[in-house]
Amino acid sequence: METTTLEFINQTFPNEASLVAIEPIMQKLRNKIRQVDAEILAAVRQQSSSGTRAKEDLAAAMQAIQELMQRIKEIKGKAEQSEAMVQEICRDIKKLDFAKKHITTTITALHRLAMLVSAIDQLQTMAAKRLYKEAAGQLEAVNQLCGHFEAYRDIPKINELREKFKNIKQMLKSHVFSDFSSLGTARLKEDGNLMQQLADACLVVDALDASVREELISIVCNKELTAYRQIFEGTELARLDKVERRYAWIKRQMRTNEEIWKIFPSSWRVLYLLCIQLCKATRVQLIETLNELKEKPDVATLLQTLKSTTDFEKDLATTFGEENESAVGRGVDSEDEADDAQHDVEDEKSASAIRKKYEKQLAAKSGKNELEDTNNKVPASHPIQLSFYGIISSCFEPHMSAYVELEEKTLMESVDKLVQTESWEAEEGSQTNILSSSTQVFLIIKKSLKRCSALTRNQTLYNLFLVFQRILKAYAAKLLSRLPRGGTGIVAAATGTDGLIKTSDKDERVICYIVNTAEYCHETAGQLAENISKMIDPQFADKIDMSEVQDEFSVVITRALATLVQGLETKLEAELAAMARMAWATMESVGDQSEYVNGISAVLSSSVPAISALLSPVYYQFFLDKLAASFAPRFHANIYKCKRISETGAQQMLLDTHAVKTLLLEVPSLGGQNAASASYNKFVGREMGKAEALLKVILSPVESIADTYRTLLLEGTTADFQRLLDLKGLKKAEQQPLLDYYNRRGPSGVGSSNPLATVAPAPIVTLAPASPPAPVTPTAATMASRDAVMARAAALGRGAMAQSAAAAAAVSSTGLKRIFALAESAKEGASKKEGTFRKLFNT
Repeated sequence: METTTLEFINQTFPNEASLVAIEPIMQKLRNKIRQVDAEILAAVRQQSSSGTRAKEDLAAAMQAIQELMQRIKEIKGKAEQSEAMVQEICRDIKKLDFAKKHITTTITALHRLAMLVSAIDQLQTMAAKRLYKEAAGQLEAVNQLCGHFEAYRDIPKINELREKFKNIKQMLKSHVFSDFSSLGTARLKEDGNLMQQLADACLVVDALDASVREELISIVCNKELTAYRQIFEGTELARLDKVERRYAWIKRQMRTNEEIWKIFPSSWRVLYLLCIQLCKATRVQLIETLNELKEKPDVATLLQTLKSTTDFEKDLATTFGEENESAVGRGVDSEDEADDAQHDVEDEKSASAIRKKYEKQLAAKSGKNELEDTNNKVPASHPIQLSFYGIISSCFEPHMSAYVELEEKTLMESVDKLVQTESWEAEEGSQTNILSSSTQVFLIIKKSLKRCSALTRNQTLYNLFLVFQRILKAYAAKLLSRLPRGGTGIVAAATGTDGLIKTSDKDERVICYIVNTAEYCHETAGQLAENISKMIDPQFADKIDMSEVQDEFSVVITRALATLVQGLETKLEAELAAMARMAWATMESVGDQSEYVNGISAVLSSSVPAISALLSPVYYQFFLDKLAASFAPRFHANIYKCKRISETGAQQMLLDTHAVKTLLLEVPSLGGQNAASASYNKFVGREMGKAEALLKVILSPVESIADTYRTLLLEGTTADFQRLLDLKGLKKAEQQPLLDYYNRRGPSGVGSSNPLATVAPAPIVTLAPASPPAPVTPTAATMASRDAVMARAAALGRGAMAQSAAAAAAVSSTGLKRIFALAESAKEGASKKEGTFRKLFNT
């Protein structure tokens, strides 16, 4: 506050001359104070008067509330008086209303009682005369009337009537069951009125309890079951090869007794329930027959029995209108059979025909309703309709191992035969470049799948799927065994070819076909698993997985591409050996690129275009990456295999290295690629740059070679440095000071003095410093010295390249142009790969 006051005073009176106006300012301030005091007084007075007015308003509000409460009490009292008056007036009216209601209820009850007595008497007469049609309607009426007297059970007359009605229903039941005992007799067929009487009796059964209907249906079914068991249980007809006799008997009973089944109302589903019971009885008897066999059943008999059973189940499902969802793809439809025939006539090996044939069938979703275990007695009113698919045939599942073993043996023999007869060449005119045996393998698997799915889609189909896995793994192993292998044994070790893989042009084509075939099998195996999972029983669908098989074919692809690279390396090995044998120490001048470079170009130009024409772009790029990753480091290491390299030899080798680097960068174009991938170019530049840096170090003067080596080859070791000194031709005595100097320097240090400045021409054993060297820190002078070394090394490289280029210009050869002309010629002669793999299983 003081600061503010001081600021105000200093602002008002900035100097002594301004003090003259002090009186007017003081007067102005006094006026302002009086004005503020007046405003404060007015505000206080206004607040005082407002408080008094608020108290008066509050007192008025309280008075109004009290008056309102008094009026509410008066209204409530008047309402109570009015209610008491209304109740007094209506008291007599309520008594009369209750009396009227009781009289009406009594009259209605007596009227209904009279109707009940009359209806029971009439029903008794109808029951005695077996008038079923009339009795059925009367039963409904009596049941409704009895419902009205549920509250009067303690009245003797009502109990007497209910007991009488119960006896009448029992009499009707006995009459109906007695009449139905004539079913299947000659008397029923001779007497047409009896058929109508039984149909009317069904109406009576419907009017009786539901348990009566179930009992009647059970009696009818048991009568047929008894006849069935007498014929087929424990007799000669119980054998597996006689199973068709069972189904023929059931069909004959359904057909000959068709008029009898029409007697029953359709809602009863008597024939359906009878067939269910017959199927269950058949299942039980077949299980006993299979369990009594002392050895595995004959596969042919087993399959024929299962085929007859599934056909019978399909016929029953069709007869009773069961949805055909379970049967989709189960059997072979006529169109599929026509496709089979046409396929066999035209060309079984065509992947296009296979795909067309199965496009429709395998695209459909199929499955089978799970059969629930129920009691022999099935209520007619059961809301769930049991599926006929598998109701009998499922009993064969535990005994299908012999069939699966036979399928596996047949498939394995077929695969062995296909591999033995394989030409290891792509089909003529084929655009997929895959082996014909692969499509044939999936063709025989498809046929086996069709055979099994037409019979069962449960455990047996899953077991067969496991067989398919083993078959495809075996085929993958056979593809793997066909790959060329390296030399082994004493002869290979003596000739230096131990482990080397030699490949001819045909071998390279075969390897490419194996890569494409493995890729086709990898993709088709996944589609096969997907389609099997759709058609197999849902409980096995989650177990269908071809990942292991696909991994096997992935291994084949990887091994094949590695073999392809190793084979090409073997071809290039001779050129690298020629490079190491050259007299680099006595070379007098730099000329055109060396002959071994032309050899490397010839090998790449003859092999790469053919490989590119057969491999897909993805695998071709993989092949290029592996080739560069293998050859570039080997070329770098091969420099150390040379005995001695003079300065002229180093210049010539630097020219050759640049040519080889250009070759590797141009290899993708030999296969028709417009541009190589950035990662490929970067890798080749980095690896071949190491070889160029090594040669630049060899070209550097002896006094600065250690610093140049450390600068250009940051990852170099002492052993590599010593080998480099050997290449340069220095003697051991001359190497020792350089090695000591190199070992003393830090990772990025550069010598500040010439290590040979104090060395006499005489041999020197060691060159030890007077005191231990201090750690070198990257000062400005050090960095400047390092830059100078880098500039000097670059100048050496440019000088060597310029000298090499000048010498090459004087030579009549055309250098790299001649090399790539040969490559372009080979590329134009290679066939172009078109299209994609045709898929056997297309969903």
